[in-house]
Amino acid sequence: MAGHDAVVRARSVLAYRTRKAPRDLVRLLWFLVRGTGRWIARGWRWASYADLRADARAARIAGDAQTRRTAQELIRADARARWARLGTAVHRVLVTAAVVIVLAVVLALLDHVVDRAEMPEWLRAVYAVRDAVADTVVVMWAWLPWLLTTGAACGCVWEGRDRTPGAGWLTRPDRDDTDSWVDERMISKALAHLGISPLTTFFKNGGELLYSVAARKDGDGTFAQVRLPLGVTAEMITDRRKVLAANLGRAALETWPTTGEEDGVLDLWVADKGTLSGGAGDWPLLHDGTVDVFDGVPLGLSQRGVVINAPLVEANWLVGGRPGQGKTNVLRVLMLGAALDPTAELWAYVMGESPDFEPLAPRLSRYRVGMDDSVAADAVTALEDLLAEMERRGKILGEQPGRPPKVSRRLADNPRLGLHPLLMAIDECHELFQHPRYGKKAEELAVRLIKRGRKYGIILLLATQSPTKDSIPKEITRNVSCGVAFAVADYIANDGLLGAGKYRAGIRATELRMKTDRGTCVAVGVTDNVFELVRTFYIPFEDGTDLVTPIIARAIAIRAEHSPALTTADTHREIEATPVDHLVDIHHVIGDEARMRTQTVLARLAAHNPTEYEPWTARDLRALLDEHDIPPRKSDGAMVVRADDITTALTHRDDTREPTGTQGSSPTPSPSPNPWADQPEHPPGRHLSTADYNPTTPRNPTPTNTATGSLPGLAGGNDHDN
Repeated sequence: MAGHDAVVRARSVLAYRTRKAPRDLVRLLWFLVRGTGRWIARGWRWASYADLRADARAARIAGDAQTRRTAQELIRADARARWARLGTAVHRVLVTAAVVIVLAVVLALLDHVVDRAEMPEWLRAVYAVRDAVADTVVVMWAWLPWLLTTGAACGCVWEGRDRTPGAGWLTRPDRDDTDSWVDERMISKALAHLGISPLTTFFKNGGELLYSVAARKDGDGTFAQVRLPLGVTAEMITDRRKVLAANLGRAALETWPTTGEEDGVLDLWVADKGTLSGGAGDWPLLHDGTVDVFDGVPLGLSQRGVVINAPLVEANWLVGGRPGQGKTNVLRVLMLGAALDPTAELWAYVMGESPDFEPLAPRLSRYRVGMDDSVAADAVTALEDLLAEMERRGKILGEQPGRPPKVSRRLADNPRLGLHPLLMAIDECHELFQHPRYGKKAEELAVRLIKRGRKYGIILLLATQSPTKDSIPKEITRNVSCGVAFAVADYIANDGLLGAGKYRAGIRATELRMKTDRGTCVAVGVTDNVFELVRTFYIPFEDGTDLVTPIIARAIAIRAEHSPALTTADTHREIEATPVDHLVDIHHVIGDEARMRTQTVLARLAAHNPTEYEPWTARDLRALLDEHDIPPRKSDGAMVVRADDITTALTHRDDTREPTGTQGSSPTPSPSPNPWADQPEHPPGRHLSTADYNPTTPRNPTPTNTATGSLPGLAGGNDHDN
């Protein structure tokens, strides 16, 4: 059947080309004439220095003597260089001809004097090569005029062709995508009618655009890269995006001009008609499959129709847009994907009365929802806990062989290390950052986590429907890895989500239409491309349809089959069960030195264990030494700690210590900030936990302070009531 279709297609194409043969012949003749003219014009410009002479004339008219003198000097220098090159070429030709003639004469004389049968074998081979070359030249000489003529004609036709690969006259008349076909000729015409003065002048003077990347099929659209003429920047094109879309017969959403690697390079992607209006389809993990968060989570389809795996590890996310456009769904998709990784720990804080994350509650280690101050206080406490966890993980990484710089899959799979991926999602985060009591503290903690937490497997997911300059701190926008913008009202919200300068570069979520483009967003940082237009996967959770709960049930089953991982709460208890031995640490930092200045000891202790020793002062160190009866020592007028004193104190302590005794108490630390006076001791907000969650229970249960473990289904609590 396939063979029959191919034959039918071949016949239809042959019949079509036969009918168009006279037109094609006339077109080729026109190409030949136009190409010959172009070659002649190019040769004349080269021989007469037409471009440089035009510059000199323009400088003379403008009264610019320096520019005119420069152009004239360039003409003279180029003329001297041409004659020098010509002389070098003539010299080489003459030398080569002389050598060849001498060799040919010697071989001819030798051939007349000596019989070839008596010649050495290598000499006979030389004569064989000479005879073959001579025969070839004789045969080719008869064809040479025809070959030169044909080559010149082909060169002229090629030079005179329409600079449009895939021109309409070469395409089949029954193309399925004729409405979507875009080539360089169409792009050039569309750019010529944008009303940009330098570009219009360029085309009027017969200029032709240089295409760094010819128009080619790219997913569900066409991509081209254009080197713009002098005086034109890509930003000028992006500012006239709607006009460009109209010239190409597209909607503004289907036309994406952006700045390339240079300001004078235009990257243009044009979608096939209608392809962006459809949804992304079902989530690939809707019914089965697991996730490795180190590989990413399926988020949606790019404008090229390719599934995008959203990066989670070593990334932080900021998602925003107008209400009802899909930002919470993106947050939920990311959390659901992470839930299918049995090693991931999930926290969620919803700064409002919203049921969007209710089905995820059985898989969440921490979950608070509400608009009262206690929820904001708990969110800040969670950020503080993440910061402490980040410091702990940094210490654990420093103790591993090879001192790895970041968490890897291998390290995350080791439950005793407690380096599993940890995600915290904050929906309606603007309510937290604008909170009159906790906003500044939340902003400070979030920025520190975003800057440093990514390499420790700690991931922050933020979502907002109010991306203004006041609601989203600039430091968060500057440092966040992945920005997602659904339909927004203005360039301030656009750049607040995607980063400064994105609007001017043509990366604009302002072009997305409310309701019509619901579920479609502009994203940066999710792939290696400058931006992606993403049609996000939608997982329904609404009246009568709940596809989220079955995924969570599957995630919990996968979690149950996995070997239990050490939770964040457990790792903190394990560290607290082993007090820091200050004498051992001092002995360690002194090393082989006989004595060390106290300031150097403090600096090395802080580098060894920042969490424990950064608050220490000389008074704290002195208190520890006095506790172990180590007298003050001076050397060269500076206070020092002697290694012998520390060794003696360790020996004495080990000899006198009872088996059940402690390893020594900590010195009185330096004054530290007191807890906030306005933080309530028993917040009235709701704590939703695995034990409290019931899908059939109304969304307003009585307040409870029951704490859950850091991961569902594991022993050990994690009290986060503050």
